[in-house]
Amino acid sequence: MTLRVGTYNLHGLRDSVPALARVIAGARADVLCVQEAPRFLRWRSRRAALAAASGLSVATPGRVGGVAVLVGPRARVLHAETRRLRAFLGLERRALAVAVVQAEGARLAVGSLHLDLHDAARMRHAVEAVALMEDVAAGYGAALVLAGDVNEHPHRPAWRYLAGRLADCYAVAPEGDGLTFPAGKPSARIDGVFAARGTHVVSCGGVRAASADLTGASDHLPVVAELRVGH
Repeated sequence: MTLRVGTYNLHGLRDSVPALARVIAGARADVLCVQEAPRFLRWRSRRAALAAASGLSVATPGRVGGVAVLVGPRARVLHAETRRLRAFLGLERRALAVAVVQAEGARLAVGSLHLDLHDAARMRHAVEAVALMEDVAAGYGAALVLAGDVNEHPHRPAWRYLAGRLADCYAVAPEGDGLTFPAGKPSARIDGVFAARGTHVVSCGGVRAASADLTGASDHLPVVAELRVGH
């Protein structure tokens, strides 16, 4: 079957939340990996309210790293957790939000990741995240998808590592120019969806939404991959 998996940096809900909800709803994602989700005052209720306004629900627990996985009504959550990644002195604590979902017999292990601006931390966490996701996916017999804000260009080491172990969905089946940052005048592709090789990537690109909503919702643009999974 075909599932839509996306990634979106929410910019801490510091922009227009109604616009953000409209963009997320327009993505029509079965699973959405988010970064910079609320993680301080009223973080649970703010995440839940945004998800509900967008037609989704929050699958993963915890607030570390501001990462989470949201799911649509077609996806049944089999397992969900948030794992802390290796700490680096003086840098923000990073984490990996993981949800294993099933839809009409197809299983996906999906991870949401937000890599650091620091080169060594970014590379270390990319390697760590892939290893963690491989273990989870194997345990549930699920196809692996890792998505998030990579914070670097595709020619850089961490992105190249992810694209070497998994398929860079946009590179496989691109729609549009693929640029994701900054939202107002995008000039860089720093957000991506990476899927296990063997998963058929039907398409990957941006979300069709009003320009005012896309620029008013966040400083990043979302990415959505349509994946054919299972038999």
